[in-house]
Parts: sequence; C-alpha cells; structure tokens
Amino acid sequence: MQGKCQEVDFALLRVRIVSVKGGVMIMLLEENQLKMSQNPDKLNSSEEKSSGLEDDQEENLDNLDQSVRKRIRQSAPGSHRDDTPKSSPSRPVSVEELMETAKGVTNMALAHEIVVNGDFQIKPAELPEHSLEKKVRDIVHKAFWDCLEAQLKEDPPTYDHAIKLLGEIKESLLSFLLPGHTRLRSQITEVLDLDLIKQEAENGALDISKLVKFVIGMMGTLCAPARDEDIKKLKDIHEIVPLFRAIFSVLDLMKMDMANFAVSSIRPKLMQQSAEYERKKFQEFLEKQPNSLDLVAKWLQEAADDLAKLGHEVLPPHSSDGAAGGAAASCFTAVQNQAYLKLLKWDHMNRPFPETVLMDQTRFLELQLELEQLLVVGTVLLVTFSAAGPALVDVPGFTEKIKTIVKVLLTGMHLPSFNLKESLATVGEKVCAEVNSCLCQHGFTPFSAEREAVLKGQIQAVASPENSICKLIDSRIQKFLENYLASSHQKSLPAIPGGLGPIQRELEEIAAKYIRLVNYNRMVFSPYYDAVLGKILTKEESQIVGKSEES
Repeated sequence: MQGKCQEVDFALLRVRIVSVKGGVMIMLLEENQLKMSQNPDKLNSSEEKSSGLEDDQEENLDNLDQSVRKRIRQSAPGSHRDDTPKSSPSRPVSVEELMETAKGVTNMALAHEIVVNGDFQIKPAELPEHSLEKKVRDIVHKAFWDCLEAQLKEDPPTYDHAIKLLGEIKESLLSFLLPGHTRLRSQITEVLDLDLIKQEAENGALDISKLVKFVIGMMGTLCAPARDEDIKKLKDIHEIVPLFRAIFSVLDLMKMDMANFAVSSIRPKLMQQSAEYERKKFQEFLEKQPNSLDLVAKWLQEAADDLAKLGHEVLPPHSSDGAAGGAAASCFTAVQNQAYLKLLKWDHMNRPFPETVLMDQTRFLELQLELEQLLVVGTVLLVTFSAAGPALVDVPGFTEKIKTIVKVLLTGMHLPSFNLKESLATVGEKVCAEVNSCLCQHGFTPFSAEREAVLKGQIQAVASPENSICKLIDSRIQKFLENYLASSHQKSLPAIPGGLGPIQRELEEIAAKYIRLVNYNRMVFSPYYDAVLGKILTKEESQIVGKSEES
C-alpha cells in the first residue's frame, strides 16, 4: 500500500531533512538538484492511495477566504480574447505536450508560492464529510484493516499483511535518515529484517508487539518535539490493528513536518534562483502557446494610453544612442508602474487577469480589498477630525479607538450581503458618541444635535462613489503608491500626503506587500514587458510619423 508521490525538480540542490530529539534539525544540501515532494503527507502512506495529488496541491496552495475566491473569475484564458491583440495562432498540441506543459506550469506555481508566501506550508488534505471520495476511501481502508484483523485472529495467525506494513514502516523510517546516521540505519535494518521476520512467522516465533515497540521508540527519536504527544499516545494503544493505523497516521505527520522544514530552509536559496526558473518555465509555456501574452499586451497598451491622457511623455525623445537607451528604459518603467497601479483597480469579475501576474491574482485582489476598506476608514477619520477641529487631534489613543470602531463595523464589507449604508449609519452613531465622550473628558464642549446630524450625514455620504472627500483620499493613496513604486529602490520612503496621517501605518504595510509583489514580478518578467512595450511604442511612433507626413 505504498503511496506514490509526484516530485518537483527545481535544479538547485537536493535536500533531505531529519529531526532528532531535542529539536535539532539536520539538513543535507547537495548542489545541482532539489527534489521535494509536492504532497509529502501522501508519501509511503498506507492510508492515502488516492490519485488526486494535483487536486490536493491546489487545495493547499489556494486555501483562501471564500469571499475572495468569488471575486476571481475562473475562466479559460481564451474565452475573453475577442478584443485583444492577436499574435501567432495557437497550433494543435498532443496530449503528451499538454501534460508536459501543465506539469511545467504547476512546478512554476509551486516555486512561486514558496518564494512569495512566507507562511506557505503543506497541510493534510481534508475531504468533505459527505463526499463520495471520502466514503470510498473510508470503505477501502475499513476493508483493509478488517482483513488485517481477521488474519491476526486466525489460529495460527497469518502475518502476510502485517509483514508488508512493517516493510513500509521500515522504508519510512529509513527515509528520515541522513547518510551519516549509520548507527540508526543499522538498528532499523537489523530489527526490521523482513526475511528474518518471515521465518519467525512461519515457525510461530514472531513477537509482533516487540517489533511495534521498537518502531514507536525509533519514531520518538526521529520526530520533531511537536510530535512527542502523538508518540506518547501510541504507547497507550495496546491492540495491534488500531496501533498500526495510528503509527501510519503519525508517520504521515512526520513526513509533512520534514517537508515544511525543507520549504522554510530552502526559501533563501530558492529566492536567488527562482526568478530565472520561473522565466525559463514561462518561456517553455510561451513556445507551446504563442498567444500567451495577449492579455499582457492589452494591459500595457492601456497603461500607455492612460499616461498619454495624463500628459506624460510616453515615447522616448530622440537623442544619442546612450541617452536614447536610458530614456526608453525610463519610459518603459513609467508604463510598467502605471500598469501595476491598474491591478489595484481591476474588475476581477468581468476581466481576465494578465498572464504574467496570474499566479498573484489573489494577492493583488486581497490588497485591493484592503485598500478599499482603508479608503473608507481614512475618509471617516478625515471627516471626523474636520468636524471636531484641532481639539482631539493630539488626544492619545483617540485615533486608534476610532479606527478600531470603524474597522470592526466594516468587517465583511466586500461580501454580497453587506449593506454599506446601514453600516456607515451605525459608524456615525458610534463615532459621534465617542467624540462627545472624549470632548467631555478633556473639558471641551460636546457636539450639539445639529453638529452631530451633520457629522453623521457626512459619514453616511462616504457610501456614494461620487463623494468628493472619498475621491480626494483615493487620489492621494494612489499618488502615494505611485511615489512608492518610483522610489522602491531607495532607502527613504516617500512622504505621506496630507490627510493620510491617521492611516499612515496601515498604508505603509499595504504598500510594502505591494512593492514586494511588483518587484519580484518585474524581476521575472521584465524582458517580456520590454519586448511588448517596444512593439507598442514603435507602433505609436510610426503612427505619429505617418500623420506628420500626411500633414
């Protein structure tokens, strides 16, 4: 019942990890190749022989909030390309090519996830309670364990299944060892000698309880400290079949611990080479699907058009070769920055995401939702301080208290069932009560009924998309992010625009996450962006030249 495990080759280094008692982690790094299990909780498992490895991987990588998922349109890339620039037509591909391409994209996505997601962990797959897959799995497992129990109750007992399980346990224990662990390897090989065990079984001299006791002791030596309690529970199980079942369950957890430690250990090394790896995999995908930059071309074209409308110089000026190259690079960077800003205003329900940022779509959406909530919080704070005057600006803790109230009442504001107007009405009530309480505590005159009504009305008006104060705060947030992008390689951060002081900390946290995504994406895909922008700007320049010749 030894499970299979799909492997990913990052061509960096080979990693094997074992945890020893006391929490000491030992890692062997060998240059040239890294092979790591995508789903190590299924490796060598006697309980997980399902073939749905890729589905499980998707669940582990995309374990996100349901309200976020609903905002992302899960549609085929080719279904929205009617108005996109056309490149070379896609050629027919064989099933083998399709599978190879899918594997390359999967590997690229996994490498990307490990690099950009600091909290990435491999977790055990949990099947839905009443799903068909869970029912089938439970039936198969019950049949196997019932068969084992029946064999052990025979007179004399039959140990065929039990010996096979001991063989799998032996392989699992050996897989945790490093080449230098010769003493432990000798102990495991000597005690779990399957040929000797078979002879003992044939002669009625097999003491299976003694072997299981050795296995539990060895697991306790090799496991991480977090599994000590699980090992202790194994010692309290005295029936052989439930004990075997529990042993395999703990072995699965140990494999998962090993894989997660491997992920955290290789992340710094992987970050150094993952950009090149992702670019290589994307190039392989692009060679099989030449139209895989259509959405990118449209995205960058729109960014160039936006800059032109704003009066920015999109085309590089004519000058000497060196100066022209620098000017072109500056223009390309400006267009790219505008394109990245557009991702924070994306219509995820109705527009497909550009291909090169598709793996980060959920992250960009989360940033977009955070900014939308912060926009409302910032507007309410600005309105409140404007109404209260300078009296409360410097009161310690007042700003944080108002922010907490507003954030709590805006929880879930992106769910379809959320009523923003009703929530802002409640916000107005709570804010007015808090303002009056604070004014009284510090010896100021509380608001009159008329001033309260005005403040409540201003807060409720924030729900309108055309609210002028909301638009002002939004434009300043966008300007701050634009400056942050432009100064991302400088040590000093851009100044916070006026009116955003109360939300400075939250805005800088969002900006830092945003810049990390942008910089990594630019590092991977900038050659493709430069090539696309080169075509776009050349086309615009030729159009301008044509018009000037006509006139």
